[in-house]
Amino acid sequence: MKEIKRIGLITSGGDAPGMNAAIRSVVRTAESKGIEVYAFLRGYAGILDKEYKVLKFSDVGGIMEKGGTILRTARVLEFKLPEVRKEAADILRELKIEALVVIGGEGSLTGAKLLMEEQDIPVVGIPGSIDNDIPQTDMCIGVDTCLNTTIEAMQKLKDTASSHERAFIVEVMGRGSGYIALMSALSVGAEAVIIPETPVDFKAIAERIWEERQRGKVNSIIVVAEGAASAYTVARHLENRIGFETRITILGHIVRGGSPSAFDRILASRMGYEAIKSIVEGEYGVMIALSRSNMIRVPIESVLSEKKELDMEILKLAKILS
Repeated sequence: MKEIKRIGLITSGGDAPGMNAAIRSVVRTAESKGIEVYAFLRGYAGILDKEYKVLKFSDVGGIMEKGGTILRTARVLEFKLPEVRKEAADILRELKIEALVVIGGEGSLTGAKLLMEEQDIPVVGIPGSIDNDIPQTDMCIGVDTCLNTTIEAMQKLKDTASSHERAFIVEVMGRGSGYIALMSALSVGAEAVIIPETPVDFKAIAERIWEERQRGKVNSIIVVAEGAASAYTVARHLENRIGFETRITILGHIVRGGSPSAFDRILASRMGYEAIKSIVEGEYGVMIALSRSNMIRVPIESVLSEKKELDMEILKLAKILS
């Protein structure tokens, strides 16, 4: 088995709290194995632009508690072109980089898979996505922190909603996945949740809100994922049906930021460590995943061939408990 001496590292796509903890873990574990880490800035763009820095043990001190990613990130649309991926592979070979660790979501992992298939660049993926929409891992880096931030904001809104006897419509991130919306709705006891995975029934939601008011409830929270409907559309439908005032809050990118939770720091640290172990053992084309509290390696190809489904039993639970 060939001994690896130099690897590349990128964070790509949407940022997620805990990415810095993963960077720290990759760098320090690699150094303990005698492996040099070339960290590229702004994801795949950094490879194409030859924008990198060699990170050592001391360079990653004090970054674990920071949100975002010190390597910065970008979505590089031109990386979809085979000739651009070849250019990136040629640069990696020119720099004598023998393997690449990619921290990111579905698009980032797709780029990694193609680099390996087309250009024979060894890759290992680490899932970072606040939507928790990557198959074959119980949790992605950033999800726990994002949920805690979302819940904290909603809990504060409930205080105001009670004081003014209003319905608050809270729009959260989630273009293709309702995970954040569903789990935060369950956590704060929201009266309704609107997610991309199920059709929107405005009439049923309005009836539910009205019934709750008749029972004496003085506040209402409706959580909507951005990919399911606009908060303004939801407000218009509800105001027309139930006839009382609503307020809209769009949390947006605020839920991406902030210091990562203990869970995300530990998860990212374990995944970074396992990624280097995989490289040392010569196992490539895999993504590090959390499965029943264990770190496992799953083929990136199989990850990208599936779609992660929400547990609809949790949706039923949220409706019963609200």
